[in-house]
Amino acid sequence: MEWDDLRYVLAVARAGSLASAARRLDVNQTTVARRLAAAETALGAKLYQRVDGDLRPTKAGVAAIDRAARIEQHVQALAPSRSATDDGPAGAVRVTAVPILVNRLLVPEMAQLTVTYPRLRVELIADARNLSLTRREADVALRLARPESGGSHLARRVGQVAYAVYGSRKRGAQCLPWITYEEGLRHLPQARWIAKASEGNAISPLLVSDAETLLQAVRAGLGKSLLPCFVADHDRGMKCLSDRPVLSRELWLISHYERRHSAPVAAFVDWLLQRVAQRLA
Repeated sequence: MEWDDLRYVLAVARAGSLASAARRLDVNQTTVARRLAAAETALGAKLYQRVDGDLRPTKAGVAAIDRAARIEQHVQALAPSRSATDDGPAGAVRVTAVPILVNRLLVPEMAQLTVTYPRLRVELIADARNLSLTRREADVALRLARPESGGSHLARRVGQVAYAVYGSRKRGAQCLPWITYEEGLRHLPQARWIAKASEGNAISPLLVSDAETLLQAVRAGLGKSLLPCFVADHDRGMKCLSDRPVLSRELWLISHYERRHSAPVAAFVDWLLQRVAQRLA
């Protein structure tokens, strides 16, 4: 079993397709397919199957991905470029969160991070899905709910995200209909609050799938809705329509138990805890 073949197995798991993995590895798609086939031959098992056009790991694939991620961690620990130096820790950290947290909480702070840790490379994955830390789809996750206890994760509450009702400054508050989430997201605390508050009032025909889209819709004057205060309070195009925050959600930082010891992940987590506390204060 060649480590280089396992590296391709891991890349496909993280990218979700042969084409995306090829772009990340800076090779052509044929090379990725060939190395993946070599890994499957060596292991004597099919590692991926195509479901609805996407590559999904099989049971054997999940096990191979986990082993490959462990090997990668050991290889990175041995490499001088990954160890702490006078310039600080070096290496890659994969961070996932819902789009509004990536775009509005993390991205504005990235310039300061690059100054503090110039050799740190951060891959931000804005995804509404809860990517698996166990399968090493990400090293660190920010989530707006307390994670299930146990397993291989370490979780800590890093703050509270307050929500209030906002509308566009371009429109009168009385004529704004409520904008809410699509049916599959009606379980969210924000969606439940909006459903209760909008009883007997005008409802927009527009439904959204994430808070970032909701923010843009409210800014465009399409309606009013519940938005994070740390974002909307600093948007000149917004006005708060409620006297105070009407909802609060806990923000949790999750990291894999084993990866937390790596210098890049440890440095990023320490930095993130400080910056998030300041932004949400």
